[in-house]
Amino acid sequence: MTRTSIIDDAREVVRASALIELGARMQVLESELALPRDRLIRLYHEIKGESPPKGMLPSSADWYMTWQANIHASLFYNTYVFLKDQAGCSHLDALTKGFRLYREHCAHNRLEMQLDLTRAWTLVRFFKGGLLQLTACRRCAGKFVIHKYDAPDGKVCAICQPPSRAGKRAKGKEAPAASCGADGASEEAEKQTETETETEAEARGVARSEKPPRPMPIPRD
Repeated sequence: MTRTSIIDDAREVVRASALIELGARMQVLESELALPRDRLIRLYHEIKGESPPKGMLPSSADWYMTWQANIHASLFYNTYVFLKDQAGCSHLDALTKGFRLYREHCAHNRLEMQLDLTRAWTLVRFFKGGLLQLTACRRCAGKFVIHKYDAPDGKVCAICQPPSRAGKRAKGKEAPAASCGADGASEEAEKQTETETETEAEARGVARSEKPPRPMPIPRD
């Protein structure tokens, strides 16, 4: 029976904790770590305060080809490759540090995150499995994600050539906010009208109650 080093076990727990805090699913934890499943479940419950979610992981490489997802996937994977090849990080450290940098970049620039940790991890697996590759944009020379067997020559990234619907989507997001403001104003006006109506009704009720009683008819002999 092999004995696990206490130091190695502690390192695995630290890595598992980092992945769980970043939103890793159980399938990711079991694939990347040597800890038994029951310990991972207990650790997940201790950190998140709930049981790990169930369900299948994303399995389509086409998801990363949509224009916004492609921009975010290219940003993350270039960061991952730099940390792994240039900074000397291990695969797992490059994954966690790269995702943190991606998350901080989105927060700093007020961008909606398109990737969660599971999507980022799946992206790396697709590259390792030979489903995706990086190619240089012929305009800006930046590397972005494409299918493995797509012809790389003459490709333009989604930043240099966004789809025509990109601006429409941004306007569509602003419209609900404006309509919400209009709805809020109309609701306030309706409430004010209802309040004024109730006040007028109460005033009429008070006025009626304050009217002098009618004189009694005088009986005739």
